[in-house]
Amino acid sequence: MKKTYKVEVDCANCAAKMEDAISQIEGVENARVNFMTQKLVIQTADGTDIDEIMKKAQKAARKVDADAEIFC
Repeated sequence: MKKTYKVEVDCANCAAKMEDAISQIEGVENARVNFMTQKLVIQTADGTDIDEIMKKAQKAARKVDADAEIFC
């Protein structure tokens, strides 16, 4: 399943770090954070709980940048 979310991230370096952190979450097949458009595109395996993944993604994003926000 592929979904797009609006994100708030302060710099391109933080966006790259967020992308790496979210990509490592179990069940995430691919994650892309675009700093210019302020969007996160996440692809998960079928049958995964997207709500649980997004909770983990939010936590991972805040570890990289305390001000980061993913709007679900």
